[in-house]
Amino acid sequence: MLKIRLQRIGRKNDPHFRLIVTPHTLKNKTTNYNEILGTYTVKSGVFECKADRVKYWLGVGAQASPTVHNLLISKGVIEGKKINNLPRKTPVKKEEKK
Repeated sequence: MLKIRLQRIGRKNDPHFRLIVTPHTLKNKTTNYNEILGTYTVKSGVFECKADRVKYWLGVGAQASPTVHNLLISKGVIEGKKINNLPRKTPVKKEEKK
């Protein structure tokens, strides 16, 4: 299965990300990727991607990571509902006093 994920390419305290298509079994720092789809600069908020290629890979069966999915929806590349990718909080159980 192919994944569309972010790969960090920026230096310390200056995060830049590359949007890549890679098999899900490989780690995200790998240099073995199928295609570079775009870039994302966090500090300036600039997101550039090849929308037609993203739609192609999603149509072929690649799945976007939750962060990439939310980013693509907020930038208007794809339509849908955002995914909550944070873990659910469990309620704190109060101990009873005896």
